[in-house]
Amino acid sequence: MTEGTTSAVEAETAASADESLIARLEQEGDIAADYLEGLLDIADLDGDIDMDVEGDRALVSIVSDGNDRAIQRLVGQDGEVLEALQELTRLAVHRETGERSRLMLDIAGFRARKREELAALGAKAAEQAKRTGEQVKLRPMTPFERKVVHDAVAAAGLRSESEGEEPQRCVVVLPA
Repeated sequence: MTEGTTSAVEAETAASADESLIARLEQEGDIAADYLEGLLDIADLDGDIDMDVEGDRALVSIVSDGNDRAIQRLVGQDGEVLEALQELTRLAVHRETGERSRLMLDIAGFRARKREELAALGAKAAEQAKRTGEQVKLRPMTPFERKVVHDAVAAAGLRSESEGEEPQRCVVVLPA
């Protein structure tokens, strides 16, 4: 086989793997949507389910028309109910597929807003670490929150680490 043929075969194999991953994530999204629609029906709540695939995870969102306070209750205080619903939804997907899911659930745009706030916090902490030359330790965060902050710090050109034990695990931004 020539070098050009090998590259073509490798590219075809990679494309096939990508298609397989997307199909699996779409299946996860469908299972999650069915589970969440059933939950909304039981709770007699109005909401639409949106599904997407981002990177290596399925994203499922519950959205409602207007400012539906009942849907907001599914978020809970600082996202606690949302986190629990996400875990239950992941378990429903696991039950159907037999595989661990990294599905991300958003309700009424809570995670999207939280992601923006955390990215700004990460950028601000990175700027402080650059300015002072000292590490910056942030408050304890959930794994989702820490991931967003780590990404923002990396985008600012610095490194960060997580330290501590759950639920007190936090991000430490390291100076250059």
